[in-house]
Amino acid sequence: PEIRLKDDLKLPEPLSEYEVLKELQSISEKNLDLNHAISFLGGGAYDHFVPSAVFTIISRSEFYTAYTPYQAEVSQGTLQAIYEYQTMICRLTGMDVANASMYDGGSALAEAVLLALGHTGKNEAVIAGPVNPNYLTVVRTYTHPRRAEIKLTKFDSGVCDLDDLKSKVTDKTACVVVQQPNFFGNIEDVFEIEKIAHSVGALFIVAIDPISLGLLIPPGEYGADIVVGEGQPLGIPLSFGGPYLGIFAVKEFLIRKLPGRLSGVTIDRDGERGFTLTLQTREQHIKREKATSNICTNQGLMMLAATVYMALMGKQGLREVATLCLQKSHYLAEEISKINGFKLKYNQPFFKEFVVQTPVPVSKIKERLQPKKILPGIDLSKFDGYGDGLMIAVTEKRTKKEMDLFVEELRNLI
Repeated sequence: PEIRLKDDLKLPEPLSEYEVLKELQSISEKNLDLNHAISFLGGGAYDHFVPSAVFTIISRSEFYTAYTPYQAEVSQGTLQAIYEYQTMICRLTGMDVANASMYDGGSALAEAVLLALGHTGKNEAVIAGPVNPNYLTVVRTYTHPRRAEIKLTKFDSGVCDLDDLKSKVTDKTACVVVQQPNFFGNIEDVFEIEKIAHSVGALFIVAIDPISLGLLIPPGEYGADIVVGEGQPLGIPLSFGGPYLGIFAVKEFLIRKLPGRLSGVTIDRDGERGFTLTLQTREQHIKREKATSNICTNQGLMMLAATVYMALMGKQGLREVATLCLQKSHYLAEEISKINGFKLKYNQPFFKEFVVQTPVPVSKIKERLQPKKILPGIDLSKFDGYGDGLMIAVTEKRTKKEMDLFVEELRNLI
């Protein structure tokens, strides 16, 4: 009773359809969209270019309205798309098998930690270095009923403190989680972290940015047991935070613990190749007590968008996008460092994101630049334990003119 509304609803006067549309249009125009603003925001969602063909293909009715392919005989197109996606993710990550996606990077990481807890029978997860704090919130939510202990390591230099990691990893550790590049955009020593994880029989979980794999060594080549990541950079628009795509791939020995859906190839009675769902672990498909996941259908469309994007870009295209991100971010970091009072916070190799120490509060920078339609980056002080500074992301879309304008505006603040 105490939370029930006792007064009348304060609704405005009724309007005609035309007036409602006009009103909604005026409200929507208050949003600062990326057709009219320059974005240096990152932290897990990036302003990458999405080829027009992606929208054209995923808008076809047979894809746009497709439901989970329970009946293989009438779902061959969807099942083939899933199979192609799985194949591309495996090639990109260097892993043995991939599922047909999770909800987003955060839920994928949380499912990976749950898988490790269940597989090893242990109850600790160690986070190596700065991992996306939003992902860690989801991990804590998922693992709370298991009473799992989540241990964090120091990262004063912008990457995992390996000595601290060694001290935190014990024979009770189910998994070691690292993000590569990490939350700050820096490159971690994943080879050393892998040795520390496997020295106690823990699973090694790596959270990736798929674009970075156009240049960086794939996790499968440095001993990752589980690879997760946010698939939004692969042809999925920012859309105010979703729907996105959770990448999830494993080594073969974990195939029966893999959450979600898996499409396989078979031969029908006429000798023709056909596709079917296999090793199903969704609670909608099998007994709930045997299920590893209740991941649902909606990410199928995002999986298709990523498949179309990867097919359009190819190996060379992905490498070129990654190279442009690398080169442009380093150009901008160099130019900002020349401004009096601004400097890079960490002396580490980075991919497309970097942290800048600023002579004025980041809140003031945002306040001054947003009216000029520049989104300057993320204020790290909003995350507990991540220090302060301005975290800037640079994608292939940012032009020299845009970056020089950003630098000039920062210079004018001093």
